[in-house]
Amino acid sequence: MKKAIHPEFYDDAKITCACGTVYEVGSTEQEIDVELCAACHPFYTGEQKIIDTARRVEKYKARSALKTTKTTGKKVKREKRATQKTAKRAKEA
Repeated sequence: MKKAIHPEFYDDAKITCACGTVYEVGSTEQEIDVELCAACHPFYTGEQKIIDTARRVEKYKARSALKTTKTTGKKVKREKRATQKTAKRAKEA
């Protein structure tokens, strides 16, 4: 093995999670910052956390709610026209 090409290995490298958990493992980096670890990852905790900085989830839910309440289609339009005609005839009579 060539001696000059390998990175330095640290036996006591600190991995710090965003939740505050600190692990000490071997690595080629002295300190590593991560967002998720085994203590806070949804797979291990069973809790679902949605990190939504751009409000994408809220926007999607609003769009899907509009699609379910939207009244379009031939049957709906036909019924609407029929009620308008009966209302117009009732006014004329």
